[in-house]
Parts: sequence; C-alpha cells; structure tokens
Amino acid sequence: MTVGQAALLVMIVLPAAVGAVLALTRADRVAAPIALVTAGLAAALACITALTRPAVSYPFVAGSDFALEVDALAALTMPMVAAVTFLVLVFAAGNIGQSQARFHGLMLIFSAAALVTVTAASLPGLLLAWELMGAISYALIGFWWRDSDRVSAGLTAFITTRTADLGLYVAAGAALAGGAGMALAELSAAADPWRHVAAAGILVAALGKAAQLPFSFWLSGAMKGPSPVSALLHSAAMVAMGGYLLLRVEPLLASTGWAGPVTAWAGVLTAVLMGVVALGQRELKQLLAASTIAQLGFVVLAAGVGAVSGGASHLVAHASVKALLFLAAGAWLSALGTEKIADLRGVARRWPVVGVTAAVAALALAGFAPLSLWATKDAVLAAALESSPWLYAAGLVAAAMSAAYSGKILWAMWRRGAGEKGRAEGAGRVSALEQVPLVVLGGGAAVLGVLALPPLSPVLADALGGHGEVSIAELAVSAGIAAAVLLLMLRFRSPEPEWALRWLGLEAIAQAVVVRPSLALARALARFDDHVVDRAVTTLAARVSVLARALARLDDHVVDRAVTTLAARVPVLARAAARADEDGVDRGVVAIASQVRRLGQMARAPQTGAIHQYFLQTVAFLAAGAVIWSVYAMMG
Repeated sequence: MTVGQAALLVMIVLPAAVGAVLALTRADRVAAPIALVTAGLAAALACITALTRPAVSYPFVAGSDFALEVDALAALTMPMVAAVTFLVLVFAAGNIGQSQARFHGLMLIFSAAALVTVTAASLPGLLLAWELMGAISYALIGFWWRDSDRVSAGLTAFITTRTADLGLYVAAGAALAGGAGMALAELSAAADPWRHVAAAGILVAALGKAAQLPFSFWLSGAMKGPSPVSALLHSAAMVAMGGYLLLRVEPLLASTGWAGPVTAWAGVLTAVLMGVVALGQRELKQLLAASTIAQLGFVVLAAGVGAVSGGASHLVAHASVKALLFLAAGAWLSALGTEKIADLRGVARRWPVVGVTAAVAALALAGFAPLSLWATKDAVLAAALESSPWLYAAGLVAAAMSAAYSGKILWAMWRRGAGEKGRAEGAGRVSALEQVPLVVLGGGAAVLGVLALPPLSPVLADALGGHGEVSIAELAVSAGIAAAVLLLMLRFRSPEPEWALRWLGLEAIAQAVVVRPSLALARALARFDDHVVDRAVTTLAARVSVLARALARLDDHVVDRAVTTLAARVPVLARAAARADEDGVDRGVVAIASQVRRLGQMARAPQTGAIHQYFLQTVAFLAAGAVIWSVYAMMG
C-alpha cells in the first residue's frame, strides 16, 4: 500500500471512528478538542491525497468493486470539504454548549460520509456514503430532539431526500443490466435503454439531495437545526454533493442526448425561482437556504451544459461564501436570540469582524467584481451561452436575483436599527472561536474566483473538462448587472413578494404527496406487524409449546417404555446370540477352514517337481484353450 492510499483510507476512517466513539459517549469536556484535532488531521490528509491522487479498490459484488479514487475533480473538491468541516467545528467549539460529544461525533461522521461521496468511483461506495449522509442529516437537523418541530423538520428532510435516493438504486440495477458494471466512469457505456434509466435515476437522486425543484422545500425546515449544521450541510456537504454528483457523471448525461438539457433547465429554473423565494424571506437563515438552492442551480446548469470545470469552481467558491454567511447568522442568533431580518438591522456595526467578513461574502454572493462568485458564475454562464441563448438569458436573470437578495442582506446588516444595540441589556457576545473561522472563510470568498480566471481556468478545463475562458465582455455584463441591482437594493427598500414567502407552496404539496403518505404507510405496516405478523408468531409459538408438551408425553409414555423394555430384552438376546455363535458360527468357520485346507492339498498335488508332468499339464491347458476357441469360432 502506498503512502497516498494509506492517507486516503485514514482520512475517511479516522473521523468516522472518532465520531462514532464521541457520539456514543458523554465526553463533553474533551469532545471539542478531540474533534478539532481529528478534523485538522483529515484536512491535512485531504491535501496529501489531492497531491498524490491514490486509488483503492476492494471486491464487493459480481461486476463491481467498492472503489475510491482521487481524480482531478475529487482533488479540487475534497480539500474544500475537509477544510470547511474543520472551520465549522472551530466555530461550534465556541457556539455549541450542550451535548458536545454527540454533536461533534455526528459532525465527524457526516464529514466522513461526504469525503467518501467525493472519492467514490463506483456505485456501491457512493450508495453507502449517500445513505449515511441522509441518516446523519436527520440526526443533526433534529439535534435538539426535545423540540418536536425540529425533529419533524429532520423527518421531512429525511423522507424527501430518501424518496429521491431510490433513483440511485434504480441506476445501480440499470448499470448491471446494461453490462457496463457499476463504476461511475463506465456508466455511459451501458447498453440502451439501460443507460437512459441509469441517467434518470442518478438525476432524480442528485436533484433531491441538492434541493433542486421540485424537492427544494425540505431545505427550509432543515434551518431548524443548529447553525453549524446548516453551515456544513448546505455549503460543503450533502446539498453540495447533489451538484457534485451531476458533475461527476456529466459524460453519462451527455451520452443520452436528453439528460443534459433537462439537467441544465432544471438548474437554471431553480436558480431563478429560488432567487425570488430568497428575496421574499423575512428570516436570515431562510433567505440563505433559498439562496443556497439557487447557487447550486448554477452548478447543476454547469453539469447539464458540460462546464465541469466552471461548475466545480463555483461549487468550491460557494462553499466558502455560504459557510461564512451561515456561521455569521448563527453568531447573531446566539448573541441576539433572533434571525428575523428586521431585528438584525445594524448588527454588522456592533460586531465589526463578523459584519465585514459577512459583507465580503454577501458581495461575492451578489457576483460583485472581483470577488469569487463573479468569475465562477460567469464561467458557467459562458458555457450556457454556447449551448443555448435562452439558457444564458435565464442565467442572467438568476444572476440578477443573486444580487437582489444579497443586497437585502447588506441593507439589513448595515442600516441602523435594533440589531446595532441589541434587543436587551446584556445581549450575548460573539467569541473569538466564532470569529476566527469567519476571517479565513472571508479570504476564500474573496479570492477563490481565480479558479475560473487565467492562468488556472485553462488548466482546470483540461483536467476536468469544460469550455474555454470567459470573455471580458461577458464578465463586464455580469459585473454591471450585479452592481446595478445592488445599488437599487441599497437605495430603495427591498421588495418581498408575498407569494414566494412559503416557498411556492412546495412543502404543502410534498406533505400531501410524499411525507404524509409515507408516514401513513409506515403506520399501516406497523399495524400489520402488530395484528398479523406478531399475532401469527405468537400463535405459532403457542402451537409449538403444545406440540412440545405432546412430544414430551410421547417420549415419557411410549419411547421411554420401549427403550426400557428393549433394555430388559437385551440380556436375553445377548445370551441367545452367544449360543448361536457357539453352535452355528463357530461350526461354520471350522467347516470352511477344512475345505480351504483340502483345496490347498489338491493344489499341491500337481507340484511334483517332475518336468514331464509339467509339460503334460501345459499341453492339457493349451488343448483346452484350443477347444474353447474352436467352439467360439464356429458359433461366430
């Protein structure tokens, strides 16, 4: 095993194992330091594996291995996942005060599942990580389990994404049926129609995880989880992994002829409509949730038009931006006890470090030049223009919406109001542990746009696949739109479309179509188990008991008596057998021995030692043989 392979395995196993131990213990006092050391080591190992590009594979099922591989796409994404996890846990060390062992343990397991997702080279590995992310997300969203609303939100998220996840199982079956095996890189070689089935299954699963339309609503309820959970789950893990998977299987999408355009339009329409939803929100975390979906719409658009390098760059830069904004929202929520935008007016003035870093992230989110998402978003839009002018036009509308809801955030943060002084005497504080990660993430939000600009953009395009460089004209158009919309939003009061406040009514539809039927089915199966299966088992157990007692009586009164009687007869039989042996067997043996002795004497008779007798015996034998041959010849 090479150093790179060992680093890859330890990077995954270490946080998973440490997280499991922490989650099952009550070591709250040491949980945060242990988690930080573990996450830091995982981040360092992620950098090592990104440089060495290892691959490991283990036999799993016929036609497929459990394979992990660090290719160019994983090498770009994996350090981002590990680094954001570490920074979020630093923030959590100063923000989460109760059940720290359980919290940090679940977060480490969650990050390990995300790292497996990034490096998975076959469907078995992807399915394992995909399911684990979904299960742990339920536990994290409903972390404060005494609050039934939080648990209900986690359950809604789990059922919704779990329903979409069934597409991965369909894709796995189609891949095997199509003869391509289950390696992700070989799915496009599956025979028709299985290739189309595999593409459809993966598309549904990825759209569900990325909260794209029509699955977007679940992310609204997920905001009831702790702020560090929102920061990790919606920036670098789970939700981001939906877009990442589509970038990973872009050759499969392109090979079908239909999946690419469907993916592109799903992404751009989500970016537009969720931008409107974000503009209509009155709570900061809800706004950030909708904007997360909208920004991932650009990543999905990139996968649909083949701009893998642009989509990956946008994914990495967006992780830094959105993690920062969620952590800032969490810091203000802990300090002031509110996330209502109206109550946060002027909050950036009270905590300047949080305010300045959050302002950098909000400007980047708006696409303001020269910050990160300005360039990465345009790398995607340039590819969309090559594919369809209508896609490009819709993408520009989505970009304008990004600037609009970002302007709403900036307006609320800096305009004087209730948040500047705190809503009450002795309002909470923002600790140094909560502020340090924001500074680091702010640097990423400012500079990660270089991934989509020369000289790095051509290198990434060659390594990942994608389109050429973004033209200066396109960059200028995008920067002008962002600047104009920002000025309008800062000058005038932000519009809040009422019809978008409740997320387009998607949650009500999903509750009626997916969640309630799933729960009703679960209750029906529980009743079936109680009244049919359980009763059948109980009845069978009772019958077995009756049968056992009957067999016991049979044993006592029949078998046992027969054995006793037989035992009494055994001595009589033994004596009879002895007499038979003496009278019959011994005599028979003696008679046989006498006959054998007699035959031996007869056999010695011709052995006289006289040569002439031996000649006579030979002649007699040959004569007998001649007679037998003659008879056989005549009969033949």
